[in-house]
Amino acid sequence: MPIRVTLDQLIVRKGLKARDLAAEVGLSETQLSLFRSGKVKGIRFRTLAKLCAALECRPKDLLDYDFDPADLAAADED
Repeated sequence: MPIRVTLDQLIVRKGLKARDLAAEVGLSETQLSLFRSGKVKGIRFRTLAKLCAALECRPKDLLDYDFDPADLAAADED
């Protein structure tokens, strides 16, 4: 999938522990781990906003996208 979660890099750069971030945002460590690994199909905007507030960042700092023209064709199949 061309969308990549880049949360790990931000956690390291800020010198945080994932456990502490999960507690601050109100997520279980398991939920945060699934998001960090990209194994979720979606994330609520409210959760994304909480992560951004806790990390003092923007959504673009947590997610990245590698352009793939096939994504346009795949949208028709969803």
